[in-house]
Amino acid sequence: MVLRIVLSSIVFLVLTLLTQIGGVLWLLSLVFRQKMLAFIALYAASLVVVPQVAPLLGRVQISCLEKSSLEFASPMYCLLHRNYVTPELKDVLTDTSQKTADAFPNTVTVVLDANFPFWDGFPLLPHLSHNDGEKVDLAYFYADEKGKFLNRSTKSPIGYFAFEQGHTHCEPQWPTLRWDMEGIQSYFPTWPLEPRRNRFLIQTLMNDQRVSKIFVEPHLLEKLDLSHPKLRFQGCRAARHDDHIHFQL
Repeated sequence: MVLRIVLSSIVFLVLTLLTQIGGVLWLLSLVFRQKMLAFIALYAASLVVVPQVAPLLGRVQISCLEKSSLEFASPMYCLLHRNYVTPELKDVLTDTSQKTADAFPNTVTVVLDANFPFWDGFPLLPHLSHNDGEKVDLAYFYADEKGKFLNRSTKSPIGYFAFEQGHTHCEPQWPTLRWDMEGIQSYFPTWPLEPRRNRFLIQTLMNDQRVSKIFVEPHLLEKLDLSHPKLRFQGCRAARHDDHIHFQL
Protein backbone atom coordinates (compact mmCIF):
# COMPACT_ATOMS: atom_id res chain seq x y z
CA MET A 1 0.00 0.00 0.00
CA VAL A 2 2.79 2.40 0.96
CA LEU A 3 4.74 1.49 -2.18
CA ARG A 4 1.66 2.14 -4.33
CA ILE A 5 1.20 5.57 -2.76
CA VAL A 6 4.88 6.41 -3.31
CA LEU A 7 4.77 5.30 -6.96
CA SER A 8 1.56 7.23 -7.62
CA SER A 9 3.11 10.30 -6.01
CA ILE A 10 6.16 10.03 -8.25
CA VAL A 11 3.98 9.63 -11.35
CA PHE A 12 1.89 12.63 -10.25
CA LEU A 13 5.01 14.77 -9.77
CA VAL A 14 6.61 13.79 -13.08
CA LEU A 15 3.42 14.32 -15.08
CA THR A 16 2.82 17.67 -13.41
CA LEU A 17 6.34 18.90 -14.14
CA LEU A 18 6.22 17.71 -17.75
CA THR A 19 2.68 18.72 -18.73
CA GLN A 20 1.22 20.87 -15.91
CA ILE A 21 -2.17 19.12 -15.93
CA GLY A 22 -1.09 15.49 -16.37
CA GLY A 23 -0.70 14.94 -12.64
CA VAL A 24 -4.28 16.01 -11.94
CA LEU A 25 -5.53 13.72 -14.70
CA TRP A 26 -3.52 10.86 -13.20
CA LEU A 27 -5.20 11.40 -9.83
CA LEU A 28 -8.62 11.39 -11.51
CA SER A 29 -7.81 8.14 -13.28
CA LEU A 30 -7.13 6.38 -9.99
CA VAL A 31 -10.86 6.16 -9.23
CA PHE A 32 -11.34 3.88 -12.27
CA ARG A 33 -10.71 0.15 -12.35
CA GLN A 34 -8.71 0.39 -15.59
CA LYS A 35 -6.46 3.20 -14.41
CA MET A 36 -4.10 3.35 -17.37
CA LEU A 37 -6.88 3.29 -19.95
CA ALA A 38 -8.72 5.95 -17.99
CA PHE A 39 -5.62 8.15 -17.88
CA ILE A 40 -5.03 7.77 -21.62
CA ALA A 41 -8.67 8.68 -22.31
CA LEU A 42 -8.58 11.68 -19.97
CA TYR A 43 -5.31 12.93 -21.41
CA ALA A 44 -6.56 12.54 -24.98
CA ALA A 45 -9.64 14.53 -24.00
CA SER A 46 -7.44 17.25 -22.53
CA LEU A 47 -5.82 17.80 -25.92
CA VAL A 48 -9.24 18.83 -27.21
CA VAL A 49 -10.62 20.62 -24.14
CA VAL A 50 -7.59 22.63 -22.97
CA PRO A 51 -7.25 24.68 -26.21
CA GLN A 52 -10.87 25.77 -25.70
CA VAL A 53 -10.43 26.70 -22.04
CA ALA A 54 -6.99 28.35 -22.08
CA PRO A 55 -8.13 31.50 -24.01
CA LEU A 56 -10.61 32.21 -21.23
CA LEU A 57 -7.61 32.58 -18.93
CA GLY A 58 -5.42 34.57 -21.29
CA ARG A 59 -3.44 32.05 -23.32
CA VAL A 60 -3.88 30.61 -26.78
CA GLN A 61 -2.54 27.54 -28.52
CA ILE A 62 0.04 27.46 -31.29
CA SER A 63 -1.20 24.54 -33.36
CA CYS A 64 0.91 21.53 -34.28
CA LEU A 65 -1.57 20.56 -37.00
CA GLU A 66 -1.59 23.69 -39.15
CA LYS A 67 1.03 23.93 -41.89
CA SER A 68 2.24 27.49 -42.17
CA SER A 69 5.36 29.64 -41.90
CA LEU A 70 5.44 28.74 -38.19
CA GLU A 71 5.70 25.11 -37.08
CA PHE A 72 6.91 23.14 -34.08
CA ALA A 73 10.10 21.11 -34.17
CA SER A 74 8.21 18.11 -32.77
CA PRO A 75 4.61 17.17 -31.95
CA MET A 76 5.93 16.45 -28.46
CA TYR A 77 5.52 20.13 -27.55
CA CYS A 78 1.79 20.01 -28.25
CA LEU A 79 1.30 16.58 -26.66
CA LEU A 80 2.90 17.90 -23.47
CA HIS A 81 0.80 21.13 -23.47
CA ARG A 82 3.94 23.28 -23.86
CA ASN A 83 2.57 25.20 -26.88
CA TYR A 84 0.67 28.08 -25.26
CA VAL A 85 1.35 31.82 -25.36
CA THR A 86 -0.49 35.06 -24.82
CA PRO A 87 -2.43 36.36 -27.85
CA GLU A 88 0.11 39.19 -28.26
CA LEU A 89 3.05 36.79 -28.36
CA LYS A 90 1.25 34.63 -30.91
CA ASP A 91 0.83 37.74 -33.07
CA VAL A 92 4.55 38.46 -32.81
CA LEU A 93 5.39 34.88 -33.80
CA THR A 94 2.99 34.96 -36.73
CA ASP A 95 4.24 38.34 -37.96
CA THR A 96 7.91 37.38 -37.59
CA SER A 97 7.58 34.04 -39.34
CA GLN A 98 5.57 35.60 -42.18
CA LYS A 99 8.14 38.38 -42.69
CA THR A 100 10.89 35.74 -42.78
CA ALA A 101 8.93 33.69 -45.32
CA ASP A 102 8.34 36.79 -47.41
CA ALA A 103 12.05 37.61 -47.43
CA PHE A 104 13.08 33.98 -47.98
CA PRO A 105 10.17 32.19 -49.74
CA ASN A 106 8.88 28.96 -48.18
CA THR A 107 11.08 29.33 -45.09
CA VAL A 108 9.47 27.84 -42.00
CA THR A 109 10.30 29.29 -38.59
CA VAL A 110 10.58 26.43 -36.09
CA VAL A 111 9.17 26.78 -32.56
CA LEU A 112 10.44 24.91 -29.51
CA ASP A 113 9.18 25.35 -25.93
CA ALA A 114 6.54 28.02 -25.33
CA ASN A 115 4.48 27.93 -22.09
CA PHE A 116 1.90 25.83 -20.26
CA PRO A 117 -1.78 26.74 -20.71
CA PHE A 118 -2.61 27.90 -17.16
CA TRP A 119 -1.37 29.80 -14.11
CA ASP A 120 1.30 32.48 -14.19
CA GLY A 121 4.34 31.52 -12.17
CA PHE A 122 4.07 27.78 -12.84
CA PRO A 123 7.56 26.63 -13.95
CA LEU A 124 8.13 25.11 -17.37
CA LEU A 125 11.19 23.06 -16.51
CA PRO A 126 14.06 23.07 -17.30
CA HIS A 127 13.60 26.76 -18.16
CA LEU A 128 14.09 29.45 -15.55
CA SER A 129 11.28 31.49 -17.09
CA HIS A 130 8.53 30.52 -19.60
CA ASN A 131 6.00 30.86 -16.78
CA ASP A 132 3.66 33.64 -17.90
CA GLY A 133 2.85 33.02 -21.55
CA GLU A 134 5.19 35.79 -22.72
CA LYS A 135 8.31 33.75 -23.52
CA VAL A 136 9.12 31.36 -26.35
CA ASP A 137 12.10 29.59 -27.92
CA LEU A 138 12.86 29.37 -31.62
CA ALA A 139 15.27 27.05 -33.40
CA TYR A 140 18.13 28.42 -35.43
CA PHE A 141 18.17 28.01 -39.20
CA TYR A 142 20.77 25.56 -40.53
CA ALA A 143 22.50 24.78 -43.82
CA ASP A 144 24.23 21.61 -44.96
CA GLU A 145 27.99 21.29 -45.44
CA LYS A 146 27.65 22.77 -48.94
CA GLY A 147 25.72 25.81 -47.71
CA LYS A 148 22.26 24.69 -48.89
CA PHE A 149 19.48 25.83 -46.56
CA LEU A 150 17.78 23.01 -44.65
CA ASN A 151 14.13 23.98 -44.22
CA ARG A 152 12.29 22.74 -41.10
CA SER A 153 15.47 21.03 -39.91
CA THR A 154 17.00 20.98 -36.44
CA LYS A 155 20.17 19.24 -35.37
CA SER A 156 18.44 17.31 -32.58
CA PRO A 157 14.98 15.68 -32.75
CA ILE A 158 13.57 18.25 -30.31
CA GLY A 159 15.68 21.23 -31.37
CA TYR A 160 17.63 21.53 -28.10
CA PHE A 161 21.05 20.43 -26.83
CA ALA A 162 22.98 20.47 -30.15
CA PHE A 163 25.26 23.39 -29.31
CA GLU A 164 27.30 25.59 -31.64
CA GLN A 165 31.05 25.69 -31.26
CA GLY A 166 32.24 28.85 -29.59
CA HIS A 167 33.38 30.16 -26.25
CA THR A 168 31.42 32.11 -23.68
CA HIS A 169 33.39 32.80 -20.53
CA CYS A 170 31.59 31.26 -17.58
CA GLU A 171 33.23 30.13 -14.37
CA PRO A 172 31.86 26.87 -12.90
CA GLN A 173 28.92 27.69 -10.62
CA TRP A 174 26.45 25.78 -8.53
CA PRO A 175 23.54 25.44 -8.91
CA THR A 176 23.52 25.85 -12.69
CA LEU A 177 21.59 24.73 -15.76
CA ARG A 178 24.48 25.59 -18.07
CA TRP A 179 25.23 22.06 -19.24
CA ASP A 180 27.48 21.33 -22.21
CA MET A 181 26.32 17.73 -22.82
CA GLU A 182 29.65 16.93 -24.43
CA GLY A 183 28.90 13.20 -24.46
CA ILE A 184 26.09 13.53 -27.02
CA GLN A 185 27.42 16.28 -29.31
CA SER A 186 29.07 13.80 -31.68
CA TYR A 187 25.67 12.24 -32.45
CA PHE A 188 24.31 15.46 -33.97
CA PRO A 189 24.94 16.71 -37.54
CA THR A 190 27.69 19.28 -37.99
CA TRP A 191 25.48 21.67 -39.94
CA PRO A 192 26.55 25.33 -39.77
CA LEU A 193 24.10 28.13 -39.06
CA GLU A 194 22.47 29.64 -42.15
CA PRO A 195 23.57 33.26 -41.54
CA ARG A 196 21.17 35.26 -43.71
CA ARG A 197 17.96 33.81 -42.27
CA ASN A 198 19.20 33.83 -38.69
CA ARG A 199 20.33 37.43 -38.98
CA PHE A 200 17.03 38.47 -40.57
CA LEU A 201 14.96 36.66 -37.94
CA ILE A 202 16.83 38.22 -35.03
CA GLN A 203 16.78 41.67 -36.63
CA THR A 204 13.03 41.38 -37.15
CA LEU A 205 12.59 40.62 -33.45
CA MET A 206 14.95 43.48 -32.53
CA ASN A 207 12.84 45.91 -34.52
CA ASP A 208 9.53 44.75 -33.07
CA GLN A 209 8.39 47.17 -30.36
CA ARG A 210 6.50 44.36 -28.63
CA VAL A 211 9.70 42.41 -27.97
CA SER A 212 11.72 43.39 -24.88
CA LYS A 213 14.58 40.85 -24.68
CA ILE A 214 16.29 38.33 -26.95
CA PHE A 215 18.75 35.83 -25.52
CA VAL A 216 21.51 34.72 -27.88
CA GLU A 217 24.91 33.36 -26.90
CA PRO A 218 27.58 36.14 -27.27
CA HIS A 219 29.82 34.17 -29.63
CA LEU A 220 26.90 33.76 -32.05
CA LEU A 221 26.17 37.48 -31.98
CA GLU A 222 29.78 38.02 -33.04
CA LYS A 223 29.45 35.44 -35.80
CA LEU A 224 26.20 36.99 -37.06
CA ASP A 225 27.56 40.55 -36.63
CA LEU A 226 24.60 41.67 -34.52
CA SER A 227 24.40 44.23 -31.74
CA HIS A 228 21.39 45.82 -30.05
CA PRO A 229 20.26 46.69 -26.49
CA LYS A 230 17.58 43.98 -26.69
CA LEU A 231 20.20 41.30 -27.34
CA ARG A 232 21.20 39.91 -23.96
CA PHE A 233 23.34 37.23 -22.39
CA GLN A 234 21.10 35.02 -20.24
CA GLY A 235 23.76 34.52 -17.58
CA CYS A 236 26.03 31.67 -16.58
CA ARG A 237 23.46 29.87 -14.42
CA ALA A 238 20.90 29.53 -17.23
CA ALA A 239 21.01 27.00 -20.07
CA ARG A 240 23.16 27.72 -23.11
CA HIS A 241 21.51 29.69 -25.89
CA ASP A 242 23.57 28.57 -28.86
CA ASP A 243 21.07 25.83 -29.65
CA HIS A 244 18.01 28.12 -29.63
CA ILE A 245 16.84 31.74 -29.57
CA HIS A 246 14.78 32.88 -26.59
CA PHE A 247 12.70 36.03 -26.79
CA GLN A 248 10.00 37.62 -24.67
CA LEU A 249 7.53 40.44 -24.67
